[in-house]
Amino acid sequence: MKTIRLGTDGPKVSSLGLGCMGMSDFYGPADRHESIATIHAALDAGITMLDTGDFYGVGHNEMLIREALATRKREDVFIAVKFGAMRDPAGGFIGVDVRPEALKNFLSYTLQRLGTDYVDLYMPARLTPAVPVEDTVGAMADMAKAGYVRHIGLSEAGAETLRKASKVHQIAALQIEYSLISREIEQHIIPVARETGTAITAYGVLSRGLISGHWSKERQETTRDFRAILPRFQGDNLASNLKLADALKAIAAAKGATAAQIAIAWVEAQGDRLGATIVPLIGARNRVRLQEALGAAELRLTAADIATIEAAIPAGSAAGSRYPEYQMAMLDSER
Repeated sequence: MKTIRLGTDGPKVSSLGLGCMGMSDFYGPADRHESIATIHAALDAGITMLDTGDFYGVGHNEMLIREALATRKREDVFIAVKFGAMRDPAGGFIGVDVRPEALKNFLSYTLQRLGTDYVDLYMPARLTPAVPVEDTVGAMADMAKAGYVRHIGLSEAGAETLRKASKVHQIAALQIEYSLISREIEQHIIPVARETGTAITAYGVLSRGLISGHWSKERQETTRDFRAILPRFQGDNLASNLKLADALKAIAAAKGATAAQIAIAWVEAQGDRLGATIVPLIGARNRVRLQEALGAAELRLTAADIATIEAAIPAGSAAGSRYPEYQMAMLDSER
């Protein structure tokens, strides 16, 4: 596993990160034993970055990671945590709170659940116009000075917000959706990330499984799988998007790879093309999917390969938005 520096002056991390969300929430039931085994397998393969959120399973994901790391050295793992999303006892989302005092409260609980003295990368999951980003970043900077946070990040922030935040403190990473069918960040956000020395930690690199080569029209989401409400998985949108996935599968077969491996390798390759630091986060929930994703780290795409891929799946070709309209309205990156 290659390592890559997170931002201009940030730490070195593995070139792929493991997104742990699906082990606790959003994608239907998960197996606890298999989740922990998958985390162990990822660490053994050289992945150092584990990405979580304090609201994933309402704290469950952080406790799962604590259990998985019980036999590991804390310094060998880079834990990235998102905060700010609030949930009710039924699991519903009831708002976003990124006020300085709320941030410090969230962090206190995170440290307890993870069983650690510090978080490597701390970031608000969403931002709200009611709280200036300078206030949120300033509070995170206070926590960094106190030793509770090592590096500061943002999630789904727009270009101007990233500029404002960077004037308060170095932003090591911006976590944002980026894939073959979600390329909007290339126009404005990535240029500012280069300017501010901020890395991109890319989630949704397989568009939540849509372009993985494993999805089909016949697949039925469970009631706990939030993909059931996502526009790209609905009706005619799904049929159109699966045609893009089929095109990717055909390209992958010619390379002796899988669609998932090609999609992940494409995201990783964009770092060199765009002059940015990009770390794909793979959301594997079991060792089989992890092993497939790890194959992308050894896959090298030529300029001709990339041209073929982008001709088959041009920018803007996806049908439907990546979230429902009300959730899109919450994204600073989309304003």
